[in-house]
Amino acid sequence: MRNLITDVPGLKVGAAQDLKLASGVSVVLFDAPATAGIAIPGGAPALRDAALLAPEMTVQRIDALVLSGGSVFGLDASGGAIAWLHEQGRGLKVGAARAPIAPGAALFDLDNGGDKAWGRRSPYFELGFAATQDAREEFALGSVGAGCGATTCDLKGGLGSASARTSRGFTVGALAAVNSIGRSTRGATPYFWAAPYERGDEFGGLGEGPKPSEDALALALKRDELGATTLAVVATDAPLDKAQATRIAIMASAGLALALRPTHAPADGDVVFVASTARATRIPELRDLTEIGMLAADCLARSIARGVYEATALSFPGAKPSWRQKYGSV
Repeated sequence: MRNLITDVPGLKVGAAQDLKLASGVSVVLFDAPATAGIAIPGGAPALRDAALLAPEMTVQRIDALVLSGGSVFGLDASGGAIAWLHEQGRGLKVGAARAPIAPGAALFDLDNGGDKAWGRRSPYFELGFAATQDAREEFALGSVGAGCGATTCDLKGGLGSASARTSRGFTVGALAAVNSIGRSTRGATPYFWAAPYERGDEFGGLGEGPKPSEDALALALKRDELGATTLAVVATDAPLDKAQATRIAIMASAGLALALRPTHAPADGDVVFVASTARATRIPELRDLTEIGMLAADCLARSIARGVYEATALSFPGAKPSWRQKYGSV
């Protein structure tokens, strides 16, 4: 186990970023079309082709999932992923044509200090193409891909991942691009809200801390205006239909609340995708689905903490510090 979403067989992760832009794209690429669902707990999502994932919709499988910076401009990244998939002959067969299916979601990183003066056409199409082309089993965490320009209330955000196995052998993994309006730590301390779910020392091994911080429960926000998002993909090798994937996505979204405070806010664009590669040979029973959903929430919480823990600060004046810069000597 790599403790990455790629522990789930049948998928790879790619990333592309531009440090001058201070933004990027992450792509989860499936070896074969996968079943997927979605939960949208945030009040201000930026989405492309997400309606296809509803259980009653005709399209049953997808080729990739795209997470991007850039807010509404970043939705162009799905076009780049689709272009790469089309070159490979991938996609839903419609007559003589093929239409790749790559739903996407974007986070708001437009005000992080990067150069966003790109003119008529944003760079996200090309970043989406490059990220899809880059897909691999081993990949970096922190300020890469969709996590490149991400921030939290008081720290640099980033890309995180984690995995687990159920008691009956199904694999679950998560990938998160952490760009939250609130904190990932218990107030102005190094102790992550996700600490109870940590495995080993994957994000420092500090535990919950000696005592609650006085400001741990106070409202602390990046800004009062719109513009914060945490995006996630959860995957499993358990065979799921679209309705089951949707239910797992709802369960998995609890991981946001385990790792961030506040979350699911009116100005949040939080989105959780769930995908099944169906590589496991056994059909999950109701008990299995319940455990998969529980571990999906745990893996998402752990991924969020890892994304912040592994991040490096942007190079612009006034950039938020990384966790290691602020607390690395703890």
